[in-house]
Parts: sequence; C-alpha cells; structure tokens
Amino acid sequence: MKYLALLFLMINGHLFSQVVNTGMTANYDSLEVGKIKIGGLIDAYYGFDFNQPETSDRPYCVSSPRHNEININLAYIELQYINKRVRGRLVPGFGTYINSNYANEKGSLKYLIEANVGVRLSKKRDIWIDAGIMGSPFTNETAISKDHLMYTRSFASEYVPYYLTGVKVSLPIGKKIKAYGYILNGWQVISDVNNPLSVGTQIEYRPSKTVLINWDTYVGDESSKLAPENRTRYFTDVYLIYNSTKKFSMTSCAYIGAQDKKDTLNMKSRAIWWQANVIATYQFTKAISLAGRIEYYNDLKSVQVVPITSAKGFDTYSAGLCLNVKIGDNALFRLEGRSFYSDRKMFIDKNKQETNSSNLLITSLTVWF
Repeated sequence: MKYLALLFLMINGHLFSQVVNTGMTANYDSLEVGKIKIGGLIDAYYGFDFNQPETSDRPYCVSSPRHNEININLAYIELQYINKRVRGRLVPGFGTYINSNYANEKGSLKYLIEANVGVRLSKKRDIWIDAGIMGSPFTNETAISKDHLMYTRSFASEYVPYYLTGVKVSLPIGKKIKAYGYILNGWQVISDVNNPLSVGTQIEYRPSKTVLINWDTYVGDESSKLAPENRTRYFTDVYLIYNSTKKFSMTSCAYIGAQDKKDTLNMKSRAIWWQANVIATYQFTKAISLAGRIEYYNDLKSVQVVPITSAKGFDTYSAGLCLNVKIGDNALFRLEGRSFYSDRKMFIDKNKQETNSSNLLITSLTVWF
C-alpha cells in the first residue's frame, strides 16, 4: 500500500465525549473548594487474548495490557487550580497503563500523568505559558478511556506520546484559530535522554461550533543509549472533528512519521511509519450505543514496533466492535471484541507458533467523579 494523504473525519456523539485538545478533559462532577477542583477516575477491566500469551502481557499495547485477569488500567486523582492569571494541574496515577507506558521513567516521576503550572501573559488576550508534564495533542485519542467512542486505543495513540514534558505557549490568533508551540524534552519522556530539546506545534481551527480541524507536528533528535543510531524524527498528524447530535457518529485519524538514522559506517537512511483508522458509532438509546473500528498500521522498519516474531518490520490490520452502556452520569460499562490480522506472521498463538492473527475480548467498568 502506498502512503496516503487523507481527509480525517471525527464526529462526536453527545453521549460519549471525545478529547479534542491538549491535556485531559474536565468532564467530571468535580468537588470544588474555592478555586480548587478535585476529580478522579477508576478504570477496571478484564481482557482475554485468545492467543493466551505466556507472560499474561498482551503484545503491542500499553492500554489495558493484561490477559485473563481482573485489573485496574488507570486510576487517578486530579487536582486543578485556576484564577484569572495562574493555573495548575496535578494528576498522580496508578494501574497497568502506568506500568507499561512509564516503564522507562525514573523514580516517582512514573506516577505522574500530569503535573504542570501556567501563567496568563496578557490581561486582555487568552495567552498562556504552561510548564511541566502535559497531555499530548497528538492523535484524537488519549489514555482516558471514558472520553472515546471505544474502550481500547487505536494503534494511532499507542505509538505516539500520551504525555509530553516541557513548555507550551497557547496563542489565540482569532476567534476561530488557536495556535500552540512546544519546547520539549523529547518524544514521550519526562527525563531527557539526550542534550537537544525538541519542538512541536499545534493548530486548531474551529470554523463553526460543531467543527474542529487540528494539525500537529513534531521535530526532535531521538538518539539515545537504547537507540544510538537514531537522529532527527519528523512527525505530523491532522484530523477534523464534527460534533453531531444525531444517532450516527464517526471518528478518524491518520499520521505519518520519518526517522533519520546513521549506521556504524556513518551511512544515512530514513525510515517511514504511518497509520490510518476509522471509528463509527450508532446510538440506540440515550444509554446504549454500538461502535466499530477498522485500522491499518505500517511500520516496516520497526521505528516504533519491534515484532515478537521472526518477521522483519511490523504491520497489521485491526477491526472491532464495542457495546457501550452508560450508567447514570458517572459510570460506563463496555464490552469489546477486537481482531488483528497481518499478511505476515506478527503474532504468537497459544501453542507458541507464529501466526497471522490475534483476537481479543475485553470488558470494562469505568467510574469518574
């Protein structure tokens, strides 16, 4: 398949919210004490991988990664403070998502989903500078499952930063356009692994109350002790969001990245990876909806994904269905089935043989406040 330039559509049903901006949503029945808001979330799950991985860790994912056990994907407490000139957010978190996604962070830093402070630079304009650990603007999904149309995450979000560390400047260009600039420690790291800092950009365009068009970029040196051959990494994604009150909704995202490398003979090369996905949902009642996803992920040079088999490079298709049941205003039950297939043998079955496919059945109960 050739690299594509895509139109990215993303429609948000009014039953389940969709993250559309940097950081986590404030969609909680938060306790307010003066200017301080206190919220939280507990995301419990049970997943069964029909390939039955020997270590009980499902391959190629960081969200809800455990097989055949009841566990907590993510639990956190969120503290927010904001006034006209100053704001701050502290979100310590725990769970199997933290264990998988923060494994390379040092000490107590691995328990921080967000920890940032901000100052408003203008009394008249909404210009802010924030510093610390922040939610990532990349792709249309975050680690917070309740904010998305399906329970599991697409490959799109699993293989870009869920969090960033650095400084962010927020600048409104007009009533419909807002720009963000980032100076970062690197690609999903809290502690910097090399000397050069990285940069990122984000442009939000809202032509109407129901439409958002978003474009992100990232450029940074990704050399490290684990990947000394890496040099500059380039990445971009773009998506469109349309908020609908109708029963049918859809979301889509795609991106492309390029990783420059040098080998021991000082020979230069460039590796490309890309993906595209579409999620659609139909709302039967105010409490019940059914969502489906199809996606394709291509990383034939293993920039992000190293196969667990003898295959060279990684690529796979995925398709799934998710039943969503809203329980009151603060709880969500989900049952999802998901299948993966590749033309090459990317998976290992329960008999420890390399295979082309993998199937997952997963259920979750998420409560927030």
